Order: sequence, then C-alpha cells, then structure tokens
Amino acid sequence: MTQPPSVPAGSWWRDAVIYEVYVRSFADAGGDGVGDLPGVRSRLPYLRRLGVDALWLTPFYPSPMADFGYDVADYRDVDPVFGTLDDARALVADAHAHGLRILVDLVPNHTSDAHRWFRAALAAAPGSPERDRYVFRDGRGAEGSEPPNDWRSVFGGPAWRRVPDGQWYLHLFAPEQPDLNWSNAEVRDEFADVLRFWLDLGVDGFRVDVAHGMVKAAGLPDAGPDQGLDVPYFDRDGVHELHRAFRRILDSYPGGRIGVAEAWAPTNERLALYVRPDEMHQAFNFHYLTTPWDAGALRAAIDASLATAGAVGAPATWVLSNHDVHRHVTRYGGGAAGLARARAAALLTLALPGSAYLYQGEELGLPEVLDLPPEVCHDPQARRGDGAGRDGCRVPIPWSGDAPPFGFSTGTSWLPMPPEWRSLTVAAQDGDPASTLSLYRDALRLRREHPALGDGPPPRWLDAPPGVLVFVREAGGRALGCAVNAGSAPVRVAAGPVLLASGPVTASGGVLELPPDTAAWWEGDRSVTER
Repeated sequence: MTQPPSVPAGSWWRDAVIYEVYVRSFADAGGDGVGDLPGVRSRLPYLRRLGVDALWLTPFYPSPMADFGYDVADYRDVDPVFGTLDDARALVADAHAHGLRILVDLVPNHTSDAHRWFRAALAAAPGSPERDRYVFRDGRGAEGSEPPNDWRSVFGGPAWRRVPDGQWYLHLFAPEQPDLNWSNAEVRDEFADVLRFWLDLGVDGFRVDVAHGMVKAAGLPDAGPDQGLDVPYFDRDGVHELHRAFRRILDSYPGGRIGVAEAWAPTNERLALYVRPDEMHQAFNFHYLTTPWDAGALRAAIDASLATAGAVGAPATWVLSNHDVHRHVTRYGGGAAGLARARAAALLTLALPGSAYLYQGEELGLPEVLDLPPEVCHDPQARRGDGAGRDGCRVPIPWSGDAPPFGFSTGTSWLPMPPEWRSLTVAAQDGDPASTLSLYRDALRLRREHPALGDGPPPRWLDAPPGVLVFVREAGGRALGCAVNAGSAPVRVAAGPVLLASGPVTASGGVLELPPDTAAWWEGDRSVTER
C-alpha cells in the first residue's frame, strides 16, 4: 500500500480542491473509445500542474453498465473496460507520487441485478436469507398484482419490479439497480469489508453515492403524490448510524482518509447532520450548484451554506457542475455570456472558505452538448423519465488536435465530440494567458499561496450596488478582496492591486472598473464606492 501525500492528515480535506474524473470520458489509453484507469494515470501530470489536491474517480467496478457503473456487480475488482486491479494500484501509487490523493465512489444503496447476491435472491424463495439482503415485498391488490406502495423511481416510473414468483423488489433508480436492505447485518458487514479492501489498497477516501437513501421508513408507507426530498425513502434518521460506522473505519486508517456524502435533504439544517464530527467529512452543496446567476440568490446560498456547515464544525463545499447536471456554462446562458459567467463563478467559488469540487472539463470552459444523436444516448434517466438526460455533460474532454476525438482516444469516442471544440482543447489553451485553463491554473496557484484563501473565517461582506457581490477575507496579516458583477452594467470598485480577473478589467488610481459578468481578486481591504 502506498502512503498518501505528506499534507497534515487532519486538515487537508477542509479546503481541498477535488477534481471529479468521469473515468469513461477522461482519457482512453486502450484505444477502444472509452476512458480507463491507465488513461487517468497518463494525465496525472496535467492534474498536478492544474493545481488540484485530489481526484474523485467515478465507478470503475465490474458492471453491466445499465447506469454506467453505478450498477455494481463486484465491489472488489475493476471492469475490464477500465483496466485491472493492478492498474488501480498503479494509479493510486502514481497519484501519491504526484502529491495527489484518490477518492473512489462507494455505491451502497443498491447493487447491480448481476451481483451474485441478487442472482441468489432470485433463485431463493420468498422470506429466505438471500432475499433479506434486498427489499422484497408481496404486492397489493388481487393476487399481489400491484406494487407494495406508491414509491417512484428517481429515473421515472414505479420503484418496484415484479419477479416470476409474484414478489416485488425495490429499485429507487433503474430496475437493474435493486436496493439493499441496510437493516440486514450481512449487508453492513459486507460494506465494512469493501471499505477496508480499498483503504488497504491505498485510496484516500470515498464519495458515498445516494448517502441519504440507504434507510427506508419502517413499514414502507406510501409517499403521496408529491415525491420530492421529504419522502419515506430519503433522508431517514437511521442513515446516520450507518455513516458513523463508516467514519469509525476511516478513522482507523492513517493519513486522513475521508468520506464525502452525496446527500440530498429538504433543508440545509438536515444536510448538516451528515457532516457532524463523527459522520462524513464533507457533503456536496447542491444548494449552491442549483443557484442561478443572480447576486442576491448567490449570497443567500453562500450565507446559508456557511452557517449550517459551521454549526457542526464542518467546512462548506462548493461545486458548479458534475456528471449529473448540465454544465454551468450552459446553465448560465450559454455562448459568450455563459462562458463569461462561468469564469466569474470560478473566481467566486475558489475565493470562498471550504473545499471546492471541479468537474472535468470545466477548466476548459466546456459547454453542455445539447445535440447528441438519440441513437448514441443511453442514460437511463432519459430513457425512463421525462428529463433530457445526462449524456451531454459526459462527452469526453478534448486534449489536442483539430478534429474529434481530440487526443482522447486513438479510436472513436463512445460519445461524439463537437468539431467546434478544436478551440477548447488543452493544447489550444495551454500557454494562452487569456484562456479558461490559464484562469483556473492561476486561481488555484493563488489559492494555495494567499493566506486569506482556503479554509478560514467566513467572508466579510461589503456594501455593493444591486447585482454585485463584494467581500473581503483576512488571514495571516493579509486581506484579499473579491468582487463579482452579476448585473447588467459596469461598476466601479475601490480596490488594491488586482491579482486576477475573469475577464478584461480597467484599473487606475485604486479604482477598478468591473464589467458585467466579471469577477476580480485584489490585494487589500477596499469597498465599492460608486456605480
């Protein structure tokens, strides 16, 4: 087992910048058009130069890929499409050698229907120990022909599927993803062993998928017509006992191993419960991710996030995009305006106290791909539900060259890449001081170097015109100011020397003119003086 980088184990995660690698779409070393672990390994120097602290790898386990790896058939191996266990070991070792940590996805709410446990459950009788590992129930109505309750799948349709002997099993996601029964001691013991397997291999932590869904309300009552977050199958108090058990395992290993909850909760206060001192180290801040490009809404989300995380002594987390949502360049309006807002949002995000998550390709300014041919789209959320699906944010990232697949693979990429991305490749942006890639590199370098950035006290907000955010952070005898103009007209800001700006700005005589959809960092404590 390799040792993690020599950053203080008790603090690294509090202000870490963690880069999400969607393995299928990052880099393909095998030439089959699908990204793999050797491909990730080959790009570690790029990530080190970018300036991130850790990588979160999406699932690479053996899987039928009904949900692109989130339907796990074997939690202790690597799917051949992604490589081998030796590739995983080599990736962890090389990442540590580059000063990078590795987090892997843990998928504990459900398995694949190809998992040996579920195959045994189907072969066994109702009421058997094999079925008790999952959530099997008799149906309602004549001869049990109706589902046991009214629960709906996140991917659309009923959350139950009937098996030939007449019973039904629960699947809160795709039918190929049967939910586990976490009241079963064998399930708890199995996942404790899975955690130890990967920790022994050297990984630095886990992103826990559907961390809010592992416990269901006793009796499985109906949820009613409005099935949002406050339902009998999400955010039950019993999940916290399970997370405390995970935390005890993590704490038993050296090097500051962490758990990150993908948890949805009805309120910020409920979300904060997942990051109490004896539970997960972090929880994703979906409130911030879903906030529109509006100064008032952004400030409200920031204040609420800092207050609720701080109440339990946890750091806030900040994320703008991931593999489940449209990329924020497109969410912010697309085109030149969307890119300008995304660049400004990056500086806002990286100036806030706590930990930041970057989704692969956002450092290139990639937009959502909205015109994928239907025949190449396989996201189960789109096929079963009413949504547009998640394929468009999972298109492989472009590395070099003038035509697809832009250095991602020597073969044809598993999702087609837009020809116009030739101007967005890493090679095209490398060395261009005005590129989005250079902006991220510069921001991450300053974030490491400036004592007022990273973990620390909340921002001190300064008076600002409508549509503008201005705050100062102070630490180590220095102050850093950040201004974000989310309005429609330029503003004048009294500022110290400008350290970094997301777009062209004019600075003279201690006054900074900040155009719309632009952010800037400066040295010192100043405030907005006039519009």
